[in-house]
Amino acid sequence: MIHPTRKFRAVNRRFYLATAALGISVLVRLAWALFWPSNLILVDLHVYVEGAANLFNGNLYDWTDSSRSPQFPLPFTYPPFAAFLLYPLHFLPFDVVAVGWLVATAAALFGIVWIALEMMVGREAMREQRWRTAAVAWTAGGLWLEPVRSTLDYGQVNVFIVLLAMLAARSTRWWLSGLLVGIAAGIKLTPAVTGLYFVARRQWLAVVASAVAFFGTIGLTFLLAPKETDRYFGELVGDPHRIGPVGSVINQSLRGALTRIAGHDIGSGLLWESAVLVTAVLAFFAWRSLRSDDRLGLLLIVQLFGMMAAPISWSHHWICLIPLVLWLRYGPLRDAVGAGLLRAFWLFNTIIGIPWMLGTLQTNMWDISRPWYLAWLGASNTLGVLVLFGWMIAVGRFARLTPARAVDRSPVREPYPVA
Repeated sequence: MIHPTRKFRAVNRRFYLATAALGISVLVRLAWALFWPSNLILVDLHVYVEGAANLFNGNLYDWTDSSRSPQFPLPFTYPPFAAFLLYPLHFLPFDVVAVGWLVATAAALFGIVWIALEMMVGREAMREQRWRTAAVAWTAGGLWLEPVRSTLDYGQVNVFIVLLAMLAARSTRWWLSGLLVGIAAGIKLTPAVTGLYFVARRQWLAVVASAVAFFGTIGLTFLLAPKETDRYFGELVGDPHRIGPVGSVINQSLRGALTRIAGHDIGSGLLWESAVLVTAVLAFFAWRSLRSDDRLGLLLIVQLFGMMAAPISWSHHWICLIPLVLWLRYGPLRDAVGAGLLRAFWLFNTIIGIPWMLGTLQTNMWDISRPWYLAWLGASNTLGVLVLFGWMIAVGRFARLTPARAVDRSPVREPYPVA
């Protein structure tokens, strides 16, 4: 039997090692972003800052930056509310903005990991040192998984958006949940899909609050910048080509995957609509198969469906894969047949970054035609989600009949694995 003092010291030692690993990871990422000689480092953050500076001069959606991406001059693609929030940043030195942005991104990732674990094991368990260690360790490792790795490289906003969704799902106050989702949708339209989480849980007041908050962001920018607001929502909102090449391998949405397999842009016609409908049906039955108290599982289904249905979902948009790996590791279905295989697939996919790796091999991001094996390999996220939903449907109904060990506090046996 291990002496309690020795066990306490071992737990503390693991926590200190995890904290050191996190600190080193953040410092390395900062050094990489500030000193690595590449035009694409923090390219999106440059667009955010320099583009948002044009909010009040009527040039927000005409401005482009071709200095860092000659193949595709980069425009400001987000709603004007995002430009309103980002506008003050252009008054600061860019290096100061960059350091603050990267540190804040790491902190937001820690928030995502913490909330994901908390939604599975409960708030009381998160007071235990081992779960604090798990949160720190997964954050340190998560900084090097491809969605976060690329988000940090580009200076993207994705981690903050997912954190807002996680906070909304975590909150017990309907008005706060709705406000967070509405703000997230005002920054970048795709987080509006989180409203389906409230619909599935019959949190109707949160649905209404999110809609009110979203339209409030539109109303605010219409008062401050009416021309830009009218142009975005009246002309630009439905144009995915303005965001980037739909057929690029880093677009892991249904439309992107089917476009590469077909060899041409399938558009938003019958094929795409049918694929979205099939995915929606699978997502619905996957949700029905989960336990009613599996809030993280339901949120992940909603977020993954949003990634699939959007016209463009760059591989670095898939931040929800980090809490997905955690759910497969610690959630109620972790012991189900196939859980380990799925967890291994998603870990491999996020460590290697299959779409990102294939993206480095494409000579021109606008070329759609490619060998069939590359087209199918480039659908790794899309196919992985379809398999995941099918697996949830197959095994979830059996798990509903058994206690959720992830939240079982029985002292008789270990209630959940220790990281």
